[in-house]
Amino acid sequence: MDRVLLIEDDDIIGEMVCMYLTEEGFLVLRAHNGRDGLAALREFEPELILLDLMLPDVEGTDLCNSLRNLTPVPIIIISSNSKVSEKIEAFTVGADDYLCKPFSMHEMKARIQALLRRSKQVHPTEEPLVQQNGTVPPTDLNINLEKRTLYVRGEPVDMTFSEFELIRLLYEHPERVYRREDLINALRGFDSYVNDRAIDVHITNLRRKIEANPKEPKYIKTVWGVGYKFVL
Repeated sequence: MDRVLLIEDDDIIGEMVCMYLTEEGFLVLRAHNGRDGLAALREFEPELILLDLMLPDVEGTDLCNSLRNLTPVPIIIISSNSKVSEKIEAFTVGADDYLCKPFSMHEMKARIQALLRRSKQVHPTEEPLVQQNGTVPPTDLNINLEKRTLYVRGEPVDMTFSEFELIRLLYEHPERVYRREDLINALRGFDSYVNDRAIDVHITNLRRKIEANPKEPKYIKTVWGVGYKFVL
C-alpha cells in the first residue's frame, strides 16, 4: 500500500483528498501545518507528498525546499495560485508536479500513480551504463539507477525526482537531441502544468550540479532552436 503524506490546513479539501485516496487503496496521513508535516516525514516515511502552498505557519515554497533537502520522494504542489511564476518557483525549489485548485480527484490520482511508477522503477544493474557503441560513460559522471543516485567526480549529488529522470534520459541516449516537448512528455506522461520554461529551469539546475563550468557546459549541450542533448 503506497503511503501518501498530505500537508493541507483546509479541512474540507483535506478530508476530501484523504477519503478519496483511502478508498483508492492508498495509506494517507494528513498534517495540518508545516511543522507537523516535517515530523510526519520522519515518522510516516511517505512515498509521495501532497503539499499545499498556503499554510498557517510557514511559506509553502520554503517548506517544499526543506522537504526536498530531506527526501527524494515525489512532491506534488496543490495550490489555488495558477500564476506561471508561482509554478516555476515551486519547480525550482523541488516540486515534481503542480495541481491548481479546484482539481479533479481522478487527475490527482493519475498524477500520483505516474510519479510513483517512475520513482519505483527497478533497473537490473547498479554498474555504470554501457552505451550502445560499447563505450563506458565518463568516469567523473556516473548514475546508479537502482539507488537513483548521480555521482559527480565520485561524490553523490542531491537531485529532485524530475531532475534525476531528466538526466537519466539524457545520459542513456548520448548525442540524441531532445526537444523540450519530448522532455516534458518523458517527465509527465500526460498533460501537466510543466512547460518549456520549467524544463529550462531543470536543465539550469542540473548544469549547476554536474558541470565544472555551468556557463560552458561539457555534458548537457543546448541545440539552439531545438532542445538539448548529452555529450560524452
